[in-house]
Amino acid sequence: MTVSTSKHVDYVHSVIRTDALSGIVPSENKIWQSWVRCVRDYGLDPASRREVVVVDNAQLLAVQERMAELLATAKIEMTNLYQQLAGSGFAVLLTDPDGIVLHCVGDPDFTASASKTGILPGAVWTERLQGTNGMGTCLFERRPLVIHRDEHFLARNIGLTCSAVPIVDPHGELLAILDASSQSHLGQQHTLVLVNMSGQTIENRIFLHQFRNSFIVRFHSRPEFVCTLGEGELAVGEDGKVRAANRSALFQLGFHSHEEIEDKSIAEVFNLTLGDLIDQSAKSWSNPLPIHEARHGNRYFAITQRPENMVQVVNPGAVSRVKMRQESARSHPLIQLQDLDHGDGKMAENIHRAKRIIGNDIPVLIYGETGTGKELFARAVHNSSSGGHKPFVAVNCASLPEALIESELFGYKSGAFTGASREGRRGKILQANGGTLFLDEIGDMSLPLQARLLRVLEEREVSPLGAETSVKVDFRLISATHRDLLELIAKGEFREDLYYRLQGIKVSLPPLRSRTDKRNLIRHILASESAAGQPIDIDEEAMRLLENYAWPGNVRQLRNALRAALALRDGERIMARDLPEEITATRQPLSAAATIAQTGDCSRSLNPLESAERAALMEGLARQRWKITHLARELQVSRNTLYRKMKRLDIKDPSK
Repeated sequence: MTVSTSKHVDYVHSVIRTDALSGIVPSENKIWQSWVRCVRDYGLDPASRREVVVVDNAQLLAVQERMAELLATAKIEMTNLYQQLAGSGFAVLLTDPDGIVLHCVGDPDFTASASKTGILPGAVWTERLQGTNGMGTCLFERRPLVIHRDEHFLARNIGLTCSAVPIVDPHGELLAILDASSQSHLGQQHTLVLVNMSGQTIENRIFLHQFRNSFIVRFHSRPEFVCTLGEGELAVGEDGKVRAANRSALFQLGFHSHEEIEDKSIAEVFNLTLGDLIDQSAKSWSNPLPIHEARHGNRYFAITQRPENMVQVVNPGAVSRVKMRQESARSHPLIQLQDLDHGDGKMAENIHRAKRIIGNDIPVLIYGETGTGKELFARAVHNSSSGGHKPFVAVNCASLPEALIESELFGYKSGAFTGASREGRRGKILQANGGTLFLDEIGDMSLPLQARLLRVLEEREVSPLGAETSVKVDFRLISATHRDLLELIAKGEFREDLYYRLQGIKVSLPPLRSRTDKRNLIRHILASESAAGQPIDIDEEAMRLLENYAWPGNVRQLRNALRAALALRDGERIMARDLPEEITATRQPLSAAATIAQTGDCSRSLNPLESAERAALMEGLARQRWKITHLARELQVSRNTLYRKMKRLDIKDPSK
């Protein structure tokens, strides 16, 4: 026994003796409580060198088979977590509720040495057998925790630092433990955060898969967090009753257990029936709508996801509403390119260019800041084509880890990896066959995946993971990014050959702050968001505040602000007081530039469109302090174009 291990054994015994004399174990000290359990309940000795218990291969395979659905989801997320920790001497492990390690991925050097201490599939890491440790103590406590080096009970384990979190099923029952272990001398609270996020991702994916044939209400107190890791998820049956909830839903709604919310009517949770939620989601596409919690009136934003099978219906009232909505969708085509034209010159040019290539196999590359409507434009291109009735498949390259996006894009065959679905899975590219594949945030795709995508585009065939043969595919490709791809190419972060394969035509969506059609756009969004699509009146002061605001979040932020105003208004008119605080905080007299533009201080008479264009340019010039280069870059036009516009509209630099 080395000096360090002997000191650890002596220290554990001294702690246990102290507790035995006092008869009190501090309730806030979970490590001490675990050590006492190890001695009093399990009869363990901290100096024990008994071999790690490892189940035989047949038992391990039986457990893995029983938990295949969990493994199929967890393995991908474990790979992603490992890639975030790679090179730091980590192993990522998953155990079943009995503490049996089902899967392990990690740095080769660490896993080779750590396998001697039981970091391997089949090893059993319960407290009863291994003393205080990340996986075993997490199984007992059922909460995220870190066991750092000499906090382990057994002296042979004090070289490890373990960060572990529980994974629960949609009803709160323990499914597994996710753990990241290393030989780090430092505390691992930051690692625990990453492990906890991965565990939550696994839980949410299991929830959505298990209740794929139920209605899913996805919500959050902030609209931008709907359909992200922190969203609340409620599974609702055809009778309108809650069947299950994820942990975020319980936390946000103030419930302490699954039993408190399960079997409640959705109308007892929110201020709407299931039929109302279906109606609102059908009206607003995938945009979260404001709803209020029934007990305390707290506001949330939600979308309602329909069952995959959609075989059964909710109730007679909901049936008629759903049928009416479906008939309405058939009689009123989905959004077309011309529906995006509200009077802005740049958008009109984009729409004209897109229409010219619709009948040809020409890829489209959309540039634009976050929130400018890149996916909406892509959908409009798809819907305006002759194949608008065929699949439109969207993939956000920035929101999926590399290991996950590879399987998402290319799919995998049965048995491609341990825990894979027996039926395999069709990737997004195959799902888009005959229709449109939309790759959002293409600039965030890794170089290895760029190479695979380029091959698919060149050969028009895809090879699922684990497959020996390729499948022919035919789809329209639309990509989008907010990043400068040429700059990424110069840095070696994006393939130049892929760039020229993606850019058949380039579409640059203007930021909302530079659009000249804000007034028309505001009225259009209000009509689409209001009940039955009826136009809502808006006070002129409120309209002016909306027009003059800088909109860093672009159209997405505008839509959310208008939704909030619709929910807060007292009558049939939106007033300035109904707008979010960040918008009303800008309330001030018109700037001198805007005043000049609006009063028509010009050597010739301008028509209304020219006046609006002149006002927008004057505001932009004032904002950029008359730096032509800066404004040209903001508007994504050349300086010569800007000078010509200024001359045509009789705009002169006051400093000259």
